[in-house]
Amino acid sequence: MRDLKIPDQRHPEKAHRPDNAQPRKPAWIRVKAPVGQGYKDTAKIMRENRLTTVCEEAGCPNVGECWNQGHATMMIMGEICTRGCTFCNVATGRPETLDVFEPGRVAHAVEKLGLNHVVITSVDRDDLEDGGADHFAQTIRAIRHRAPGTTIEILTPDFLKCAPEVLEIVVEAKPDVFNHNLETVPGLYTSVRPGARYFHSLRLLQRVKEMDPTIFTKSGIMVGLGEERPQVHQVMDDMRAADVDFLTIGQYLQPTPKHHAVDRFVTPEEFAAYEKTAFGKGFLMVSATPLTRSSYHAGDDFERLRAARLARLGTA
Repeated sequence: MRDLKIPDQRHPEKAHRPDNAQPRKPAWIRVKAPVGQGYKDTAKIMRENRLTTVCEEAGCPNVGECWNQGHATMMIMGEICTRGCTFCNVATGRPETLDVFEPGRVAHAVEKLGLNHVVITSVDRDDLEDGGADHFAQTIRAIRHRAPGTTIEILTPDFLKCAPEVLEIVVEAKPDVFNHNLETVPGLYTSVRPGARYFHSLRLLQRVKEMDPTIFTKSGIMVGLGEERPQVHQVMDDMRAADVDFLTIGQYLQPTPKHHAVDRFVTPEEFAAYEKTAFGKGFLMVSATPLTRSSYHAGDDFERLRAARLARLGTA
């Protein structure tokens, strides 16, 4: 890696506007605006079922591509998070009471969209005794009932303020993929993810595998926040020690001037190098590109993940 020539993106020449210090995105990070009938149809189903999507709340750059294909990552338990992570565009505050009918509406939307694979995520709900674990379980069971052929991936909070037993509630519902993102390297947690604890999140992923080895585990980080390459490699080692199957790495994009600043834009060549290193460390599946997000191409990646496990077991 020493001979890799990397353009310096730490100090872009121009920002978008004089009143906005956010650096201008390089060509490899720009995407087309959401258009197309598929996008409109997906949006209509979300609105009809009164569902929230992380695609919209977090300002995902891939929303146009994914929604055109009928793929939307549904965010349960409301639009307001009890945490205040400096990278995230989801609103922080006092959440509303859980909607007991939401799992059924999510399942109905999954059925109507005809999804082969669905990703369900949530805000952090530190106000709930179980952190929303039972709501996740109910949503999984509702989807199994309405769309039994759909594989289910969940992206959960860390359940940091809950009793350890609540994780069992989610695992016993048997999602196909259990995802919990570490988000960044441990040295940046106090500034990027102040309400979370790095080693707690690692242990959460490890416990899922201990409870049910058949469930795929997945985690992701953002780069461009100020981390160094050796720190990213150490996170890979930590994830593998926790038996994480699938790693995602994507470029951090600053939602507004009030959020954590972009340190630099990581080049596609660096992402390719991270991917090669991660596969070398034993991950079954790795997605590392500037536009990679937790649920981007999740269905296709799940099929590759399943095939990789079979190949490793020698049963492919």
